[in-house]
Amino acid sequence: MNTVLEVRNLKKVYGSRGTLYPALDNIDLDIKEGEFVGIMGPSGAGKTTLLNLVATIDRPTSGSIKVDGIELARMNDEQLASFRRNKLGFIFQDFNLLDTLTIQENIILPLALANVKAPEIKRRGYETALLLGIEDVLNKYPYEVSGGQKQRAAAARAIIHKPSLILADEPTGALDSKSSAELLQCLSDLNETYGVNIMLVTHDAFAASYCRRILFIKDGRLFTELVKAGPRKEFFQKILDVLAVMGGDNRDLI
Repeated sequence: MNTVLEVRNLKKVYGSRGTLYPALDNIDLDIKEGEFVGIMGPSGAGKTTLLNLVATIDRPTSGSIKVDGIELARMNDEQLASFRRNKLGFIFQDFNLLDTLTIQENIILPLALANVKAPEIKRRGYETALLLGIEDVLNKYPYEVSGGQKQRAAAARAIIHKPSLILADEPTGALDSKSSAELLQCLSDLNETYGVNIMLVTHDAFAASYCRRILFIKDGRLFTELVKAGPRKEFFQKILDVLAVMGGDNRDLI
């Protein structure tokens, strides 16, 4: 099984001499093809820092990050922009849809920017919307659809160009419980049926229970790992147990 993401000895330190803050310290992790991996931990643990480094939004102080065997540190800004556009897909908490474009136009935007031919764009746009269950709202604008439909449109946009890795940053944070469950089930189905590789950063144990594997970070270091080996409800309880052991403000974590 090929390794999609390989992180070795990753460190990120913020600040200047005398006021240094180590956000990440010697992080090692792998994500293999077909994995749906969650990243959890208390506020300030380093979850978002890790995601930003993998997303090439920030650069590490030291260590190595490879996606599909490509070392991110060896690329210049232009190469990183191309890499981000072609190899990564993003789902954010606040949707990041363009209000002046229809749902369909938002979804197909990555293909349009990549100069894919119009018939191919139309075909893949509809097929992707069908996968996320939003084919009925393609001609509507973001302000005309629900939050759950917006987030599924964002997920469709993230996967339409078939990236190597989807990075989801608190994707259910702005959704109600029903919409959250629908989105998470869609992501789970995409992973299980089509092998979409997903790294999900979340503070929500319910959201994390849809993952196949969870890495817990505390104080910038890997704390422990959980692998799903049974029903989702059972996995959910194991997640809560780990969070309880980690301590801190569990109201933030659950």
